[in-house]
Amino acid sequence: MTNAVHAGHAPAPTSSGDGTAGRSRRLGPGARVSAWLVLAVAGFLVPAALGGSTQIYTTCVLVAIFAMMSYGADVVLSYLGEVSLGHTLFWAAGAYATAYFTVKSGWGPLPSLLASLAIAAVLALLVGLATLRTREFVFSLVTYATAIIGLSVVSNVSGLGGSDGIVGVPLLTLPAIGGSYVARTDADIWPIAYVLLVLVVFFIARFRRSRLGANALMTQMNPGLATTMGVDVRRTRVLVFVVSAPISALAGWLYAFQRSYVSPDLLSASFLLFMLTAVILPGRRQLLGPLVGAALITAQQQLASFGGDVDKIVLGGVLALVLLVSPNGFAGLGRLLVRRRHPAAEASPAATAAADE
Repeated sequence: MTNAVHAGHAPAPTSSGDGTAGRSRRLGPGARVSAWLVLAVAGFLVPAALGGSTQIYTTCVLVAIFAMMSYGADVVLSYLGEVSLGHTLFWAAGAYATAYFTVKSGWGPLPSLLASLAIAAVLALLVGLATLRTREFVFSLVTYATAIIGLSVVSNVSGLGGSDGIVGVPLLTLPAIGGSYVARTDADIWPIAYVLLVLVVFFIARFRRSRLGANALMTQMNPGLATTMGVDVRRTRVLVFVVSAPISALAGWLYAFQRSYVSPDLLSASFLLFMLTAVILPGRRQLLGPLVGAALITAQQQLASFGGDVDKIVLGGVLALVLLVSPNGFAGLGRLLVRRRHPAAEASPAATAAADE
């Protein structure tokens, strides 16, 4: 299947589209694993290295949550080439399902997690089937409409709290050796948030090298070739959409416990703008891209905020500027600078076009 992708002029998954693939191929399997383990340990120690204050831990927890939220949108944007404006629906579904089942039904965190993931997957299946024949602008418009419908539902259904939302989400309590682990503060939530983030990054790394990931990228770049190679384009689009939704729902699950309440603002344009900027700012198909984007945005909002409304203006302005200067984000800007400084190293037009997709 990889050869088929290459034949369709789509080298991105194994070359410049993969932010670490080129470097990884220079290392042996053992060295790669060791490097990732060192990086994972270093990442966990970041809050302590930055002073370990309450604000630092809160910022780091939010970075992990918003990065996971953005990874869900990244799967659709990077591998189907479609801009989903409805992923706030899955993010909110995870949070609302968690709040409803823990507050209204007395469920524990783990059963509510399974319910959140299942509900998000079902919603994604319905949206995926509804958008099966749509592309580009129409796809974005239809997905945005689903988010608007979701906003109307949670704002008007009394069982979901209406405009006030659901308050009183209990503390995140998980089974542990010798008893239970109770996350009372963001410092307590950080190990859970970090482990989930690492698992999501690992899942995305596996997806990028899976048959579904290769089929999705081929479907985006050359649908005719994909069909010729026996790929069911429609089935692939629906499956990718269904795979992406639980990732955002997982973030919503944790956010409900971190914030202790949920409200219709989870479906607001600010969260949509956040996840799109987090994906587009570093560049598509970068394994750590959404994490880097979420870290930059969250650090500005938490540590150097200009105020709620001004932060939204800054976020929208950054997204517009990036799209105008370099539609492929920092990665595309970096390739442009390299080509200007080393013209002789520039790839062929076909390869360059494929890498910039």
